[in-house]
Amino acid sequence: MVKDKLKDAILVVLETAVDGSVVLADFMDNPRRFGHEGPRMDYPKSTLAAAIARLRKKGFIEKEINESKVILKLTEAGRDWLFFNKSDDQIEWDGLWRIVIFDVPEKHRRVRNILRRRLKEWGFNQWQKSVWASKKPLTDHLRNLVKQLGVEKWVIVMESNNTGK
Repeated sequence: MVKDKLKDAILVVLETAVDGSVVLADFMDNPRRFGHEGPRMDYPKSTLAAAIARLRKKGFIEKEINESKVILKLTEAGRDWLFFNKSDDQIEWDGLWRIVIFDVPEKHRRVRNILRRRLKEWGFNQWQKSVWASKKPLTDHLRNLVKQLGVEKWVIVMESNNTGK
């Protein structure tokens, strides 16, 4: 639990930094200075260093050395992770629902389960067994996923502002 909270805190600090980067020494000495209001940030330096190493290994942040200063930068993968893991109330909604309707045959169960798992990971809500929806602007990501999985003929991805009222 501490690992997840610390990971989230580090990524959010980098996301909110002016240029997406911070000097490692400054961050390690006083993480609260960066305006993070979430979980406590007074961890031992070894704990922070381990969390940073895990984030680098996952490709969420990168290290750059500039004039003998170590700088941490948020990568595109890190930005994506933050975006995909925001709840609906944390994003600015554009008024469009992203709806996924699918009927993947039983013989392709493994691929269907991958699709369902990804929808859950991306914060979609299940309206029915094969109907999912979200406020997040993920239409292009969804269409890419459907294409990668090779299930285009069984999946519909659409956007709608119609709430039925």
